[in-house]
This record gives sequence, C-alpha cells and structure tokens, in this order.
Amino acid sequence: MRKILGISAFYHDSAAALIIDGKIVAAVQEERFSRERHTAKFPVHAIKYCLETSGINIEELDCVIFYDKPLLKFERLLETYFAFAPKGLVSFLKAIPVWLKEKIFLKRVIVDNLHEIEKFNKKNLVLLFTEHHLSHAASSFFASAFEKSAILTIDGVGEWCTASIGYGNGKNIKLLKEMNFPHSVGLLYSAFTYFLGFTVNSGEYKLMGLAPYGNPASEQTIFFEKTIRDVLVDIKVDGSIWLNQKYFNYAIGLKMVDDAVWERIFKLAKRHPEADITQSHCNLALAIQHITEDIVLKMATEAKKITGSENICLAGGVALNCVANGKLAESGLFRQIYIQPAAGDAGGALGAALAGYHIYFNEPRIPSDCIDIMNGSYLGPDYSNKEIELMCRKVKAVFHTYNEFEDLSRIVAEKLAEGNIIGWFQGRMEFGPRALGNRSILGDPRNLEMQKKINLKIKNREGFRPFAPSVLLEDANEYFELETESPYMLLVAPVRENIRNPVPDNYHDLSLKEKLNWNRSKIQSVTHIDFSARIQTVSKDISPRYYKLIKSFKQFTGFGLLVNTSFNVRGEPIVCSPFDAYRCFMSTELDYLVINDYLFSKVEQHDWQNKEKWISSFKND
Repeated sequence: MRKILGISAFYHDSAAALIIDGKIVAAVQEERFSRERHTAKFPVHAIKYCLETSGINIEELDCVIFYDKPLLKFERLLETYFAFAPKGLVSFLKAIPVWLKEKIFLKRVIVDNLHEIEKFNKKNLVLLFTEHHLSHAASSFFASAFEKSAILTIDGVGEWCTASIGYGNGKNIKLLKEMNFPHSVGLLYSAFTYFLGFTVNSGEYKLMGLAPYGNPASEQTIFFEKTIRDVLVDIKVDGSIWLNQKYFNYAIGLKMVDDAVWERIFKLAKRHPEADITQSHCNLALAIQHITEDIVLKMATEAKKITGSENICLAGGVALNCVANGKLAESGLFRQIYIQPAAGDAGGALGAALAGYHIYFNEPRIPSDCIDIMNGSYLGPDYSNKEIELMCRKVKAVFHTYNEFEDLSRIVAEKLAEGNIIGWFQGRMEFGPRALGNRSILGDPRNLEMQKKINLKIKNREGFRPFAPSVLLEDANEYFELETESPYMLLVAPVRENIRNPVPDNYHDLSLKEKLNWNRSKIQSVTHIDFSARIQTVSKDISPRYYKLIKSFKQFTGFGLLVNTSFNVRGEPIVCSPFDAYRCFMSTELDYLVINDYLFSKVEQHDWQNKEKWISSFKND
C-alpha cells in the first residue's frame, strides 16, 4: 500500500495532499487553518490534517515529495541577475540572503519542519522533488479520467518553465515543448493586474471580472490592444510569446513594471488600490483579456497539432482564467477538456504526490467511472455533530436541528426564495480556490439587488465583482449555451437569448455603474454585463445535498439554479471550521447559517446586532 505526501510551500498557496494506493485521501490549503490568505508558510496544519484523517504517521509514508526543484529556481535567479546586471541590485540584495538562509537548503528545512509535526527517524525519510510544471501536468492528467490526453500548463514561472505542452498516456507523462522565463503569459497578465491596482498573485481574477465592462468597439480598447501587441509582446503562431523586457521589471525589480513607462505608452495613469474604477481601466482589462485568450487558443492549437489528441488537460494559474477556458471549449478544438480545480500552486502538492505514485513508483492508474478522481474536490476537513454542538455551546448559539434533510432543504429553499442570503456549510471543505456548495454563500439569482447586497454588505468587496450560478446539471443547457459539464466553476459560457432582457443601443457607452444596474436578465445576479456566466453544474452523484437544495429551490420558484459565492469576506480565506462560519455569519449581514443539519437564524442569536464583536481584520486582497 503506497502512501505519498505531496507538499507545496514557500512561494504562495502552500498546501498538502495525501495519496494512498492511487486514491486522493485528503488535500487542503494551509490558509484555511492559519486564516492567512495565500500563505507561503510551511503547511504544518494541512499536513497534520492529511495524516490525522488517514490515521497514519510520517514513518509510514513511502515518500514525501515537494512540488518543484529549488536549486533550479536558484540557478534561474542567479542567471537572471547576472544577465541584467548591474540592474536589480536592490532586489538581488533582498532575495539572496533569504535563499542562502532557507530556500537553498530546502531539504533540511522540510525535514526539520516535518520533525516538528511528529518525531520520526530522519534517515528513513524518502524526500523527492519534482519539476514545477510536471507537478501541474500530473495534477490534471492523473486526476482526469482520460487514458490519453494532451496537457497544457501555463502560469507565472516554475523553475525556468512558464508554460508547457505535454502528452499523458496511462501512467506516463512526457513534456514535449516548453516556454521559459522571462517570457510568461502569467507574468504578463500579472503586470496588468498590478497596473490596474490589484494585488499580484491574488487579484488576477478581479482583472478577469473587470474585463467585460470594457467596450470592445471603443477606439481606446483598440489602441490598448494594438499597443500591447506592438510594444510589449510578440505572439508567435504556436502561442509562445516574447516579452520586451525593456517594459517589465519583474525579472530584477521589486515591482512588476515601471509605472511612469507604462503610463506613457498607454496614456493612462496607474490605478492605485481602492481608487475609483474608470471606463479606461475596464477597456485596458478587456484588451489584455482578449490577448490572453488569443495566446491560450494558439497554445492549445499547437498542443492539438503535436499530440493529435482529442482530449486536453489544463493546469497552472492561467488555467483558472475561466473566460479563456470557455473560449477554448467553444472553439471545438478538443472533444473533451479537463481542468484541475486546484490549478494553481496549491494543486502542485497534489500533482507532486500523483507524479510520485505513477512515475517514480511506476504504479498503475485506477480507472475512474466519473469525470475524475477528485471526489468533487471535496477533500478537506468535515466536522461531526459533536464538534458543531461544542462550538454552539462555546458561543451560546441558538439553533434548530432537522432529522430529515428533506425538511431542512425545503425550509432553506423557501428562505432563499424570500430574498434571504444564507451561509451554507456542509461536509468536507473544497480543495482549490472555488466554493462548490460545501463552503458557500447562497442567494436567489432572480433578485435584482442580490449581487450588490452580497458584494457590499456581506463580502465587503468591489461592487463590480460577478457571481457564479450553481445550476442543476440537467438544467444547465436551459439557461446557458454550454454543451459540457462544468463541476468546478472553471468555464464561462453565454446566457441564452431567451433568458436575456433587451438593452439600449448605447449599452456599451453606459457607465460601469449604469451597466451593472441594468436589468439585463431573468437571472440578473449571475448574468455578467456581457451576458456571460461562470457556471458550476451540480450533479446529484457528486454533490447530493447541494443538488437536493437546488432542486427544492426549483420546486418553489421554477428556477433550478442559485447564486454561489465563497463563504468568506474580502481578504479572508474560505471558512474551514464551524466557528469560522459562525463568526463570519455574525460579523456580516447574512440572514441564516446552515452547518450540516443545524439551522441558525440571525435574529435569534444573542446580541445579534453587535457585529463589531465578531469582526476579524483581514488584509485586503
């Protein structure tokens, strides 16, 4: 019985994953326990959870495998500083001491941290390192149900590689083509994330959400896209890119770009965080989104050309760009597309473990009768009734319990149909950045005020941010132009014409606020302003409770879908424990909270109007 622990750490999105005989037993991000979003710290709590939930100890592991090769990264760091010298001296002096103290001796650091978790004979530990993009490739292909598939990985940078095309066949993966640093689609996108005032490595999804507010026909958008193509990036026919390093600072600086240089070429001032968003910002976001989609489609076309496969697996941070994924699905290039739900660095822990199992130990894959082996990505902690009641006793919570889930789902569906917003906490927590119905905030998609209310009064985030629909799998085609499953909320597709409401001829010329408030759809709160939606299809086999709730909502309203957003506030990781959920419930304007079979009404809680008592401070993302 093979037992393999995969780890990602020290850069961002630390995580741990445990594989036993090819089955994913547990996978979780460290941030969910530490409550520090995107933490890079060694995943002590995540590892403890993986070991405890499986009932094994470190001595029983066949190996521990880290998701990239730090010495290759150090080589890239040194070669890059040497190539750009004397530029980058300040950055060099800041980075090198950290590497010399910690990262260059990562093997010792990992072993010492594991020893702090649990005592073991260090001589018996098998510690392996896999290449970063192999970890990404393995996380997608080995998790998929495909026997053979093209594999496309795209992110900021691993060791040297920034994107790769590979081919998976059974228990083997071969990387066929790579693009190397400093030329990177992920870093190009992050440069615009920075310039538009969002946080690099966490704000890229905001940039994607802002793009539809741009006017595709405006002269400014056309100018922005032409400037990017003419000045910043040369896009080759195979999707590889060459970035003009004259206009970027990420290789040797402490910032992504030189603000003054970009302000000159785009004739637009850099947006400062929290500043108002103008139409110009929206147009620039749309321009870089269009270019990213073009690059991804060209890379996918090249993958098709050199592998001949009808299937493709995607991973890496850029694979979380669900708009680009939707365009790829719409293109018909591949018969089937699979995207790893934890496509970023957290998923590297899982990919490392799977690579160790199938490639290093040469173990066969277990055929899957489902779309993958991810168990709906429900791979994190769950909590017993005893643990929930102990929490309730501690915080003096008032609750109602239900012996029959049928009764609970009917009551909650009715509350949703009345316009209430509900925190929904069920079973095992999701692995990856998306809440998929086990740690979610839910609302009625028909409600014209729902998007504004959740964004501003509950999530405390920017009002333009869109929400996803969770829709019954069999009903998805009724609302959306989607011909495939999308269980992980990683595909964007158009809302059907019969669901849309008419808009004025000057719709694209309206202000951001006017477009946001326009009644454009029968499912307004999940219809983005360009009539698209980021869709989660819900299956009764994978998510039986969530499916039952949506089915109950349909019985009340005739609509088989809900608004679904992650159960957290801005800057906070998704809630993990019952206490996390109750604290978030009490510190926001959520109306009801459901934890497994327990229902909490806000107005029944003691001192329910004293939100400040429960508010925790989180750094804005």
